[in-house]
Amino acid sequence: MRINSGVLSALILAYLVVPLTLSGNHYVMSTIVAALVIGGVALSWALLGNLGGMISFGHSAFFGVGAYVSALASMRLGVPVLPAMLLGGAGAAAASIAMLPVLRLRGPYFALAILAYAHIFRIIATEWTSVTRGAGGLANIPVLPTLAGYDFSGKAGAYLIILTIVVVFAFIYAAIRASHYGLALRAMHDSEDATRVVGVNSTLLKAAMLVVSAFMAGVVGAFNAHYINFLEPDYAFHGLWVTLPIVAAIFGGYRTIAGPIAGAVFVSLADQLLFKELLPTGHQLVLGVLLVLMIVLSPNGLMPLLRGFGRKRNDA
Repeated sequence: MRINSGVLSALILAYLVVPLTLSGNHYVMSTIVAALVIGGVALSWALLGNLGGMISFGHSAFFGVGAYVSALASMRLGVPVLPAMLLGGAGAAAASIAMLPVLRLRGPYFALAILAYAHIFRIIATEWTSVTRGAGGLANIPVLPTLAGYDFSGKAGAYLIILTIVVVFAFIYAAIRASHYGLALRAMHDSEDATRVVGVNSTLLKAAMLVVSAFMAGVVGAFNAHYINFLEPDYAFHGLWVTLPIVAAIFGGYRTIAGPIAGAVFVSLADQLLFKELLPTGHQLVLGVLLVLMIVLSPNGLMPLLRGFGRKRNDA
């Protein structure tokens, strides 16, 4: 896969410039880490919606299951944190397999069915007190590790880990979209029945996208559990892990790969560093207005708008 100069510049900025210039500002770094957590879930949501053609209201299920599996694996079984995070992703992927029967549904029916599963997993986490400690939560979850003498449990270290997770997932998304499977998935958007006629197993491809999307959200949830060192059902399966990623993906442009990430970073930083300072009690209203304006003025999101602006400047 070829990396263009714009992507390379963005990676250099993210990996070198941001830690070197902002690592001393813990509030800004924590805001960026939170933004990338939202961005990671938004990317997984966009993959399912853009390639799989399925709009999900239940990604909090994958986020929460991944968080609990990773936390319990490290606390109860002594699994190192990074492998435990992968187990968290695998746990979320396994949870998505239980949702495969709802692939027969389409549109809002699928979205609501996935939302129902999220509530089911939250209830299980609340009531299964012998394992999850229920509403009391899991405290003292092992922190992010020290590798090669560098402590990744701090803000800068956590930033590098979640950034790497999001970047890897973005490249996986790009690889799937560029493959023959991606071509078949995009063809399904125009006519799923027609793709079946030419021999494409649309149900299998949609199931694969659901599993991959769940794995991504589960790994991000696992990271978050080790980052904050505490977990309880209402937080792990909170509706914000659905609404904020959807807002970020739509704002940034969910049909692009960089859009959900850029949308999450822009929305989070603008909300916490600008709008919250101007309107301490009503800052989220500004985000609502911005989202409405973006949908009206640029339905495809922020990234296509910026690309169009860049082309106009080059033509000038």
